[in-house]
Amino acid sequence: MGFSAVAQQTTVSGIVTDAKTKETLPYVSFQIVGTTKGGRTDADGHYNITLNAGSTQLKFSYVGYTSQTKTVKSGQSQTVNVQLQPEAMLMDEVVISAGKKPKYRNKENPAVALIRKVIENKPKNRMENYDYVSYQKYELMAFSLSNLSDKFKNNRIFRNYQFLFQEQDSTKIGGKNFLPVYQEEKLSDNYYRKNPEKLKTIEVANKRVNFDARFIDTKGMSVYFDRMYQDINIYDNNISVVSNQLLSPIADAAPSFYKFFITDTIKTQQPYLVELAFTPRNNTDLLFEGRLYVTLDGNYAVQNAFLSVNKHINLNFVRALEAKLDFEKNPDSRYHLSKSNLLIDFGLSKNGGKGFTGERTVNFKDYKINQPISDSLFNVKPSINEPAVIPNAESEEFWAKNRPEPLTAAGMKVYTNIDTLQKIPSFTRTMDIITLVGAGFKDFGPFEMGPVNTFYSFNGVEGFRLRLGGRTTTALSKRYYFETYGAYGFKDEKFKFFLSGTYSLNNKSIYAFPQNYIRASFQRDTKIPGQELQFVQEDNFLLSFKRGENNMLLYNDFYRIDYMREFENHFSYSIGLRKWQQTPAGTIYFGGSSLNPLDRINQISTSEVTLSLRYAPHEKFYQGKLYRTPIIDKYPTFNLRYTAGLKDVLGGEYNYHNFMGSIDKRFYLSQLGYTDVTLEGAYIIGKVPFPLLAIHRANQTYAYQLNSYNLMNFLEFVSDRYASVMVDHNFNGFFFNKIPLLKKLKLRECFSVKALYGGLRAENDPSVSSTAMQFVKNEEGQTITHSLNNEPYIEGSVGVGNIFKVLRVDAVKRFTYLDNPGISEWGIRARVKFDF
Repeated sequence: MGFSAVAQQTTVSGIVTDAKTKETLPYVSFQIVGTTKGGRTDADGHYNITLNAGSTQLKFSYVGYTSQTKTVKSGQSQTVNVQLQPEAMLMDEVVISAGKKPKYRNKENPAVALIRKVIENKPKNRMENYDYVSYQKYELMAFSLSNLSDKFKNNRIFRNYQFLFQEQDSTKIGGKNFLPVYQEEKLSDNYYRKNPEKLKTIEVANKRVNFDARFIDTKGMSVYFDRMYQDINIYDNNISVVSNQLLSPIADAAPSFYKFFITDTIKTQQPYLVELAFTPRNNTDLLFEGRLYVTLDGNYAVQNAFLSVNKHINLNFVRALEAKLDFEKNPDSRYHLSKSNLLIDFGLSKNGGKGFTGERTVNFKDYKINQPISDSLFNVKPSINEPAVIPNAESEEFWAKNRPEPLTAAGMKVYTNIDTLQKIPSFTRTMDIITLVGAGFKDFGPFEMGPVNTFYSFNGVEGFRLRLGGRTTTALSKRYYFETYGAYGFKDEKFKFFLSGTYSLNNKSIYAFPQNYIRASFQRDTKIPGQELQFVQEDNFLLSFKRGENNMLLYNDFYRIDYMREFENHFSYSIGLRKWQQTPAGTIYFGGSSLNPLDRINQISTSEVTLSLRYAPHEKFYQGKLYRTPIIDKYPTFNLRYTAGLKDVLGGEYNYHNFMGSIDKRFYLSQLGYTDVTLEGAYIIGKVPFPLLAIHRANQTYAYQLNSYNLMNFLEFVSDRYASVMVDHNFNGFFFNKIPLLKKLKLRECFSVKALYGGLRAENDPSVSSTAMQFVKNEEGQTITHSLNNEPYIEGSVGVGNIFKVLRVDAVKRFTYLDNPGISEWGIRARVKFDF
């Protein structure tokens, strides 16, 4: 930290240590003699400062130590290390043995005693202590390409874009040259009620950069930034930053994970304040470092806070992080948060180079406590994804009046600059290429072609497979949407295709939230029974590589009519009517019963009606070209589906009822990481052939799949009733961070357990019922499809994540049904995931 001058600069850096123990001293104050400018050392005792011409002395001060003044050489860059002497009155209390550093202890430590007082008084200093609270909240989110060199800026590629670049003090986070790419302002009214507890946010106005929807989901990007830059409540035990939870310095368990130091006492204001510095005990753990200013009025409230992270923290792509919290006094002499600022600098390398810098500033005003609020106000419908609810909210006049602080000169230009940028043909061409590579679609105005990663694939039945497809866009119509593809297998010499037409009932894109549409479609294509993939196409080229036999497919004809309706509270339902014809291919066959084992059925036809219910409270996601990518948080997701098979309706051959439900939930465990849990169960009523039973999700690729059984073979297990639990836990490096050699690699531990209990009633089990359809056998006459009547299927894995910051590798072990033919007891699986 420090102050920089412009001309004839003198740059000084160094380390401040204890003269006796040689231990580095964190957050030592230093000041340019004769001025009010200075700074503090970092958590490791390092400092750096630039002096103006004529200034040649620095004064270093630290509570419990004798101040020291150092003279520096003017006009030079130099290193000045400082050794501070403990004050005489403290020397008698310190025992130095063999020159070793004194061990930090919580016992009889006044700083720890003070932080325990802060922790003890947290309940009465929280907003939740009041019966009612109301306030207006202003948010400003800005995101920029940062740390750009002059060479990069002046590259001929950017000759038409020079108006976009901005400059700032080169010593600030983000460097001298930066290029703003996103900005958003929000104004909201907020109301809190203690009993029954509820916090209501009513968005008053919103202004943001809007990118072309062909290239970027602006609303999804806004949601993603909100998830990375959440409100910081210092009184919470855990603070969410860039999708990770860092332990608050005043969490209940803070004294076990942090070191605390009293660095100053401020008596120039009422009440008196104590400056409390804190550092992680382990500098790679997910912890903050910084300073707190605590009131000495008996409330032990936080009046100001400065939070940063250690440069060695096990947090990917984060080069710098600073958060500043300011509090104002309430009429009852307690404090509320009046302003917060969170600044994060991202980059592939922590040692410099181009990156991204994001900054979120939040101001609170009109803060009122214990003034009753009408119950009707808490029932106001939220304005999610709707235009601003007051007139002229997009105008600069409105925002100039309602901003608590004026925008910077750079901020004032962002909206118009981005609008201008999107009108430049070369920018549109560049985004077209990026969308093709990243999302897999090539835009042609009213029609877009893709996804490109499905154009080529292969399998044992179709051989070499080519596919080409696309869909219409909102440029053609906001009501009508059409999608199609055609594919051809060179081994089976068969054409496959898909056609769909969709009508939007709310005059919005059918991919935009909330969805409300009706769709009719026909699909003739292949499918591996028991393979279900998330966020990826089944004929993705990379998934062509599989272990074991890959020649079991079904030819499917689907005739469908579907109605989808989503609501703003993230409850949704869909109703569908489907005619389904299945024909076996490859080594799969539809055999007869044990009474007629040589009989073969060429096709199974069913007609189904399905009702699906889904509730995902507080759900957030990014809407891609094909999928919604969830932005996972602590809230659960509930799914319930009912399907009825209708015999003698549209050629249906079977009557049955299929009930299925699932719950997904992430549990955050503070420093121990987080756990993802999925509970699922189903029950099928009726006598049906095995293709209509629950074919459990198997995975024969080499990719680790979270929601499949990674050592189960395709079509290995079927059930007419089952219950399953999947647990995937990530420790976020909690243990590896304590191992000296491994902590430098920033690796993260993980494990998973998956258990599936199910079975077949006698009427659907060919080993019991002579009229049930026989299971598939291999060339050796061994049955390859089984029931789960004997015991549950269980597999588990231990893995190492964050390899090269993006790779997770698991050793997977299968524990049951080890005598089934063609199975693997062990396996190595990998998963690529971008995560902070």
